[in-house]
Amino acid sequence: MKRDRILLAHGGGGALTRELIEEVIAPTLDNAVLRPLDDSAVLGINGERWAFTTDSYVVKPVEFPGGDIGRLAICGTINDLATQAARPMWLSLGLILEEGVPVALLRRVLQSIRAVSDELGVPVVTGDTKVVERGTCDQMYINTAGIGRCEAPWPVGAARARAGDAVILSGPIGLHGIAVMSRREGIAFTTSVVSDCAPLWPLVRAVLDTGAELHTLRDPTRGGVAAAVHEIARASGVGIRLWESAIPVPSEVRGACELLGLDPLTIANEGKLLVICPAQEADRVVAAMRAHPLGRGAAVVGEVLEKPKGMALLRTTIGGERVIDLPSGEDLPRIC
Repeated sequence: MKRDRILLAHGGGGALTRELIEEVIAPTLDNAVLRPLDDSAVLGINGERWAFTTDSYVVKPVEFPGGDIGRLAICGTINDLATQAARPMWLSLGLILEEGVPVALLRRVLQSIRAVSDELGVPVVTGDTKVVERGTCDQMYINTAGIGRCEAPWPVGAARARAGDAVILSGPIGLHGIAVMSRREGIAFTTSVVSDCAPLWPLVRAVLDTGAELHTLRDPTRGGVAAAVHEIARASGVGIRLWESAIPVPSEVRGACELLGLDPLTIANEGKLLVICPAQEADRVVAAMRAHPLGRGAAVVGEVLEKPKGMALLRTTIGGERVIDLPSGEDLPRIC
């Protein structure tokens, strides 16, 4: 580690997060199951592959346009399982509540959790509750864990992208980050920006049903699409080129980013899916995604290259090419 103290940016999903994991956490806890560092661990049990994941949520504010910390937590855990092509089966819920938090707020958050649980038939089967002194957390933090059964006939993961593959994105980017930013910072837009927070398993199931040979699935959350393609390029030892003209960026997101000097590629999403598959399979994958409500904006947005290994590039709208920078931290901390 280049620093001897933890910074807020170490939790932002960028270069400092990678440094913290690769230099401190992963070497200390190293084992064969942990080593791939995918969003979920894959466990072999009685000849079947099962996915297991956990995540903590510290979003500020806890309620935002399009969702709240409860919906965010339950969708995020379901989505981490879905990126291993795993059907979510059971969830846990850990609550850390600040003294003085309104019970009405807690009820709304729990109702959001129950709504997603009922929608997908994925029950919360265990949990824990702690209360801390006033001023020691922002109303509430949530930890969730999930178990799911892998349903793809082959493993998928960040290390499985291959040169010649297509990169597919399920729809417009940046909505979650800008929605949270607008509520936190009091930024007004001509139209309402609503988080894309959604459970992705039904969309993944639709893609699996095509029979296409899927190599990598990813939900580009912290650090946005930029962080996701960097992780995949490094893990697979390939290059990835995105085409700026093909990436759907809503006008509100683009305007906010121009105003604040941000890159839409680094803004967090909570309901978007990246799919990497052989180029010859891309048309039917895109068609299946567009037939689902969560994938209506699906498009091929890039390609996987042999070189430069471990790097991500952007073909700009004016025909040039630049390296997609991995931010050191996150433009907006505490986004999820």
